[in-house]
Amino acid sequence: MAKGSPGGRTARRAGSSGPERVLIAASFVNRVGNGLFNAASALYFTLVVGLPAAQVGAALTIAGLVGLLAGIPGGHLADRRGARPVMMLALMVQAVSMAALVLVDSWLALTAIATVDQLAAAAGGAAWGALVVRVGGERPARFRARLRTFVNLGVILGTVGAGLAVAADTRGAYVVLILGNAASFALCAALLLLLPDYPVLAAASRQRRWIAFSDRPFLAFTAIFGAMGLQYPVVSLLLPIWISQHTEAPRWTVAAVFAVNAAFCVLLQTRIGSRIETPGDGGRALRTAGLLFLVSCPAMALAAHTPLWAAAGLVVAAVLVHSLGEVFESSAGFALGFGLAPDHAQGQYQGLLGLGFSAGQALAPALLTTVVLGLGTVGWLVLAVFFAALGAAGPPLARWGARTRPRPGSAEDVMA
Repeated sequence: MAKGSPGGRTARRAGSSGPERVLIAASFVNRVGNGLFNAASALYFTLVVGLPAAQVGAALTIAGLVGLLAGIPGGHLADRRGARPVMMLALMVQAVSMAALVLVDSWLALTAIATVDQLAAAAGGAAWGALVVRVGGERPARFRARLRTFVNLGVILGTVGAGLAVAADTRGAYVVLILGNAASFALCAALLLLLPDYPVLAAASRQRRWIAFSDRPFLAFTAIFGAMGLQYPVVSLLLPIWISQHTEAPRWTVAAVFAVNAAFCVLLQTRIGSRIETPGDGGRALRTAGLLFLVSCPAMALAAHTPLWAAAGLVVAAVLVHSLGEVFESSAGFALGFGLAPDHAQGQYQGLLGLGFSAGQALAPALLTTVVLGLGTVGWLVLAVFFAALGAAGPPLARWGARTRPRPGSAEDVMA
């Protein structure tokens, strides 16, 4: 990675700086709003607006797929014009589009507004990654681990608020959730005004414009990280279906799964993530995550072959192991995602990484429900081996990436 650039990274003492606290607060506010909206949005569009569930799903799928197109250009724009203004612009677009959802009365309107929102979200996400590098200084992976702790906490608090609105089950309650999320985007943008106006880092004179696409180690990491991201819907989508349809565990186990997963990640993300900083650390962490998933997935499958209380205990234990794997996997993503990207192109690289991850998430529901649920216990074992194989690629990938980074102070391109 490039070092010594004007306005680049500077040595930092332990503890949080003012800019770090600002970005943590902004991210927390944003995620509280996301928690308010995401937990109840489907109910609003189906029960209040009256759209069929299939139409809602189609609208959100189209929006998500179109939104993928904005990540890399948005990140490149952040590299060339500054991450803070690009992120603020994206947040304001999301604030307006979110507020406009209260006016939705048709599938076409929902699709159009959701698409604008997702385009802004993708561009803003890439700019956010670049901004984390500038604010985090010498230890961006450690800082992002702390950010993720507060992000998870914000989502939990927002989800609790959404639960109150769902219990009320009135149009007014749902509208409050939507407008609350819109306000969170606007407040997040306002908080970013408190950050320094970081100067744009100059690219090397012979630098190709879209260097991320010629960086083969990073492209390989993007593919692996996107595939490993299938572990998130395992807890949010696959396991609840498995519990309810294939085990004797009581239904409250589904709620326990979410609570254990969220609490575990909040408590351990910073503790573990702060120790995983370099690409080498990230490669080893990815391998550890794969091994933990190799244990958790068969344990989830085994719950279908045990009596009621044993099944409940086994599911909770499996989720504990899986959550630990999630912490290592996300920490590996931070260390490799930031560590392999040159400072002056962090936005472009984070946009590419976001594209790979989002593509994996888009494919996850179909893959997990057809392959794993279709094969039953064997499907869980296949998934476990798949995760372990991806994790095993972590250390050699990190070494490959380290060999192909330009030497400090070098003006050469990132080698392919």
